[in-house]
Amino acid sequence: MKIAVVGATGMVGEVMLNVLKERGFDKHEILAVASEKSVGKKLSFGDEELSVISLKQALEVKPDLALFSAGGETSLEWAPKFAAIGCYVVDNSSAWRMDPSIKLVVPEINGESLTKDDYIIANPNCSTIQMVLALAPLHKKYQIKRVVVSTYQSISGTGVKAVQQLENERNGTDGPMAYPYPIDKNCLPHCDVFLENGYTKEEMKLTHETKKILGDDSIGITATAVRIPVEGGHSESVNLSFENEFVLSDIKRLLADTEGITLQDNVELNVYPMPRYAKGKDDVFVGRIRRDLSQVNSLNMWIVADNLRKGAATNAVQIAQVLMAKGILV
Repeated sequence: MKIAVVGATGMVGEVMLNVLKERGFDKHEILAVASEKSVGKKLSFGDEELSVISLKQALEVKPDLALFSAGGETSLEWAPKFAAIGCYVVDNSSAWRMDPSIKLVVPEINGESLTKDDYIIANPNCSTIQMVLALAPLHKKYQIKRVVVSTYQSISGTGVKAVQQLENERNGTDGPMAYPYPIDKNCLPHCDVFLENGYTKEEMKLTHETKKILGDDSIGITATAVRIPVEGGHSESVNLSFENEFVLSDIKRLLADTEGITLQDNVELNVYPMPRYAKGKDDVFVGRIRRDLSQVNSLNMWIVADNLRKGAATNAVQIAQVLMAKGILV
């Protein structure tokens, strides 16, 4: 196969290349694609060196699969062009996520729904992916009525400029600001842009995308998204209210048996998920599971994942693996 990584010079694109290598895709022809200003730049891919090409050049090569991480505008313009030549597109931007004709996929939850006609497939938001992976088995068994989530999100979710801002602040160096305030030794309750309803775009992504992936618009979801001075990994405090009663040990067993989840829940030994230790890993880590003593049929839990891997690149590559397993991509 020919596989194009669109946005290969970005943070997520770089991780996509790493994940493709780790999962054996190096036996295929990999095309590193980026904007015109990056054409000719050399990128490492295992022992190989890839020369960056433009979107136009990539389209002419007619790839079988394109993993997009180049922003919404680029996806809206170019994803249909790639799809029109029979290329399957997995898009990491928010451009297609809420389009009713496009599937929003977390492979462990709804990967089986993919068909040969799904030429554009949406990759969910990073904070959504890790949350729904834990919610899906619980919703299936206990019927979630309401979700209250507060996120603690890495600066890497903003991009290279944010990482540089934090480094500059810690080094006492002036430089461009990705945020309206300092991020070091600070927390900003401001992820993405504010909307007319007072929520940020990130908070509404959590709301709308979760309902679409779980296939249930009846779930009440409210979110507060916070940016913290951590360089890799998103954390989430999640409160769930169920229609049905539960036994806490059954909840833990159900999560421990869920593909893609690692249960870290032993407070006696100080075992709980932390972004420092989730970084570079593909699993979603769940812990601090306890009953909400203020509400019936409710519990709290803490969910952590590497936002550049399972929250973006790994999930996209896993979608490609589903397409291959189903014989759609050959």
